[in-house]
Amino acid sequence: MSEPPRDPPPYTIYRSRPRLFERRRADESPVDGLRGGDDRGPRRQLPKVTPGRVVKLILLAIVGWLLLSFVLFLVSAQVEQDKVSSEAEAQLAGGGYPLVSANTILVLGSDQRPKGSKEPGANAGPSRSDSIMLMRVGGGHAAKLSILRDTVVPIPGHGLDKINAAYAYGGAALSIKTIKDWLGIPINHVVEINFQRFPELIDSMGGIDYTGGCVVSKINGGSRNGGYTLRLRKGTHHISGKQALALARTRHNLCNAREDDRTRAARQQKIFSAMRSRLTSPGAFIRLPWIAWNAPKTLRSDMSGPTLAGLFGGLAIGGSPPTRVLKPTGAVTTASGGAGLLVSETEKRAAVRQFLNG
Repeated sequence: MSEPPRDPPPYTIYRSRPRLFERRRADESPVDGLRGGDDRGPRRQLPKVTPGRVVKLILLAIVGWLLLSFVLFLVSAQVEQDKVSSEAEAQLAGGGYPLVSANTILVLGSDQRPKGSKEPGANAGPSRSDSIMLMRVGGGHAAKLSILRDTVVPIPGHGLDKINAAYAYGGAALSIKTIKDWLGIPINHVVEINFQRFPELIDSMGGIDYTGGCVVSKINGGSRNGGYTLRLRKGTHHISGKQALALARTRHNLCNAREDDRTRAARQQKIFSAMRSRLTSPGAFIRLPWIAWNAPKTLRSDMSGPTLAGLFGGLAIGGSPPTRVLKPTGAVTTASGGAGLLVSETEKRAAVRQFLNG
């Protein structure tokens, strides 16, 4: 007697987890993955590294680095904006955006020493403007006019005196009024260089390359008396922020006793040119966020972050024109007995005309 047919034994189908980067085709059934061979279709692979993708990643990194630097610059500039006195701002004429509109900017560098330092003059009396320069920037203009600190001019309320005394009498406000009245031109913005922070900016750049003659100077009596002693041989040197500051302050060069204030002004322009060259070098790109953060800290200005950025943009577009120095045509003794320099009306008018048209 034959046995009745048995029911087929029950069985369960188990589905394996899809492999990483493996995508099931739309027409594939759940049991197809149990089959052998190549019926499962092509596996998904990682994106290939191509030159185009590498270039895109590099460009994204560059844009991000530039954006970070720009944001740091704006934040730092905004923090420093309110450090210019309201009296100084009242002496300024309104102007357009410096990137596209012509603006006259007065740059003042005072001889004030860091408070608390051992340098003579660090905790005494008002300081005088150590360097005075006008810049014409924006709208296709690019010009610089330097005024020697010993130039004798009428200072409102104080009579004839050296032009750098205006800063000691009334700060940036009186300096602006004195210069705009004497030259007969409006001044749109003012920038005061904070020499206390100047070395930090140079060091954030990694130093600068300076080329010039032999310089030996003892700033404020030299290092033995609490000042600083600078020694540079003739040629090109990679100098630090502290050395650059001492070089900019040097008035009496023990290597060349014939140098005067005009030589110092020319030396300062060399330093600024070296800074500009450093900013355009490949190494500066790596340091850009640090430079962007420290640059506004070396300045006190009425300009906001975006306006200051427009100024730097205008300077970059306009290039670096040679600086014209307002040449003295004679000498005079001031009321205090000091020796001053006179500039003729002819020289002054010619310099102003060239500056405004530059």
